[in-house]
Amino acid sequence: MKMLSLEQELKSNAYPGRGIVIGKTPDGTKAVTAYFIMGRSSNSRNRVFVEDGEGIRTQAFDPSKLEDPSLIIYAPVRVLGNKTIVTNGDQTDTIYEGMDKQLTFEQSLRSREFEPDGPNYTPRISGIMHIENGRYNYAMSILKSNNGNPNACNRYTFAYENPVAGEGHFIHTYMHDGNPLPSFEGEPKLVDIPDDMEAFTELVWNSLNEDNKVSLFVRYIDIATGAYETKIVNKNA
Repeated sequence: MKMLSLEQELKSNAYPGRGIVIGKTPDGTKAVTAYFIMGRSSNSRNRVFVEDGEGIRTQAFDPSKLEDPSLIIYAPVRVLGNKTIVTNGDQTDTIYEGMDKQLTFEQSLRSREFEPDGPNYTPRISGIMHIENGRYNYAMSILKSNNGNPNACNRYTFAYENPVAGEGHFIHTYMHDGNPLPSFEGEPKLVDIPDDMEAFTELVWNSLNEDNKVSLFVRYIDIATGAYETKIVNKNA
């Protein structure tokens, strides 16, 4: 698979929707994830990321303007022991609760499907990072309608064992802007990951469409110790 420039992937797409990047730094010492949200409606844009324990949650920037919280207020990131869960919806909790009961990542998502927001039927994208005894692996999932048909749910899981230093994978909800919005297709995209967390955060944030971007979360986790650093960027600051 050809390695793509994450910067170019973002700059060339006005509306990838919500996106998850997971990978490893070139020096091989850090596990990396990024999660961003975008919005076209005033309700979607009226959000910020805030820290919540070891994870984050979304909340309304202006509570008086909050219309429908059902698909926009959730915890995108939660930590369960040595596992970090990153998703674009309340399936974060489904994965957390399932894995806490010894279900696998994939089994935990069996009870969920795409979002009920026809005609878009936004895919549910999820990632899990597992660090144990100096070893690191991750997996990504997408649950999507069958080419816009809500009567069928297509489920895909991609697992990456012993990921290669400097490489990451990027999955997002929509191929591009449109009405209805076309769901992501294919494998997660192979992208480059830098050592510098500050530079990575700036690259992602500055590459997202200025009108549509809302919030960004970035975390670098030390594979040897489990210690982590987090960056949050909100357009509504």
